[in-house]
Amino acid sequence: MRTLSMTILLAAVLSGCSGKTPNPPVDTPQTPGEPQTPEEPLPSGPPVTQGPPNVPEFEPAFPGQTRVPAIQTKTAFQVTEIASGFRNPWAIAFLPDQRMLVTEKPTGSLYIVTPQGVKSPAVAGLPRVDGRNQGGLLDVEVGPDYAQSGLIYWTYYEPRSGGNGLAVARAKLVEGEQPRVESVQVIFRMMPTLESTLHAGGRLVFTPDGKLFVTLGERSILEGRVQARDVKSHFGKVVRINPDGSVPDDNPYVNTEGAKPEIWSVGHRNILSAALDRQNRLWTVEMGPRGGDELNRPEAGKDYGWPTIGYGEEYSGAPIHESTQGPGMEQPVYYWDPVISPSGMTIYTGELFPEWRDNVFIGGLSSQALVRLMMRNDRVVGEERLLTDLGVRVREVVQGPEGALYLLTDATNGKLLKLTPR
Repeated sequence: MRTLSMTILLAAVLSGCSGKTPNPPVDTPQTPGEPQTPEEPLPSGPPVTQGPPNVPEFEPAFPGQTRVPAIQTKTAFQVTEIASGFRNPWAIAFLPDQRMLVTEKPTGSLYIVTPQGVKSPAVAGLPRVDGRNQGGLLDVEVGPDYAQSGLIYWTYYEPRSGGNGLAVARAKLVEGEQPRVESVQVIFRMMPTLESTLHAGGRLVFTPDGKLFVTLGERSILEGRVQARDVKSHFGKVVRINPDGSVPDDNPYVNTEGAKPEIWSVGHRNILSAALDRQNRLWTVEMGPRGGDELNRPEAGKDYGWPTIGYGEEYSGAPIHESTQGPGMEQPVYYWDPVISPSGMTIYTGELFPEWRDNVFIGGLSSQALVRLMMRNDRVVGEERLLTDLGVRVREVVQGPEGALYLLTDATNGKLLKLTPR
């Protein structure tokens, strides 16, 4: 393994350079939803360095919905390269023995990687993918009953007659010199089928009660975009299924005539980041257009407004939304303009970085950063951009079993990186 030169200076040193007294430290960030401790002052000061907003006429709906004060990690850390040579890798999942499953997006390949960086041959038996553009093999998760079943789950762009769509499959992982999967079963298919190589979402999140969240995009093109708030379509939704693909009885639309019963929430653009907090609530970050990336906490049966409301505009500069608010539609907890281009997300619960406890970490693609958010009472109160000196697109971030953070860089020679205290 190779250690990159990456040290975060102590806050005291930085404050000495600025000539200003630093804010008192916030040592124990609280779980989203817990009451605020009065003795812990909130961060203050200017936001992180970023460009001007693309849509300056759109004002936040409440204080702290965007551009909160910049914060700075006080713990020195190092970045270690574990493995490289991945072609645009997308996701990491840990096996019980701390080896990792790593997906390779355009090729549809899945690898087993040891903590020392040794890669297996590509796992045999996975179905063919449509690997064009944003398509391919996306997320992977280890089944909650893996010790008994050996089941792993993954998302991919499934080629179909008339186009493609996101699919979720599961199979038994069989190890050996040539690992393979057996008894592949597709447990969910995004419908309708559409010819688009964009915006299919694709993150998987298992919950402690055995349910599986799947995040979906609205396929980008207008034909798909207009279905994002329509409960008869999977486009632009979070769905919730059982591990065998069946529909939980308590889903919000199971008794709504004509609705897709898998739907959990509606009105999303393209969700590429998702994680549970310490209360086992789902949080997501979705890609905006030009401006308007959103942090949300999707709740059952709620409408998050895309494309009717939002905080961005078309890449051409043309308007999308007449307003940022509308009746019956939820506001994002936080938004970015300009965007960070989010992908991958974890909410830190480890012991290696006490000051990061319950902070949200998001991979940034166009922002070429690991974005850190400090939370209080389900609101963002501080933001930091880490690893900007590396100049890499961060596709994935997960917390390892020992409390380190593991990242994937989005490149034709993608790398698997590990963050630990120095």
